[in-house]
Amino acid sequence: MGKPVNLNRYRKEKARAEKKARADRNAAAFGRSKANKQLDTTRADKARRDLDNHELDE
Repeated sequence: MGKPVNLNRYRKEKARAEKKARADRNAAAFGRSKANKQLDTTRADKARRDLDNHELDE
């Protein structure tokens, strides 16, 4: 006969594994470092400034 299995422990381990997998998927989809976020905002600000500098004054 096989070794008895604690079903509560199995259920909790399975839930933890699913939660970790979901967290890993979200980190891959949404996770960006603070430096990357700042780089994007800096580039957007520069593009906006460059565009504003090319406007004609009337």
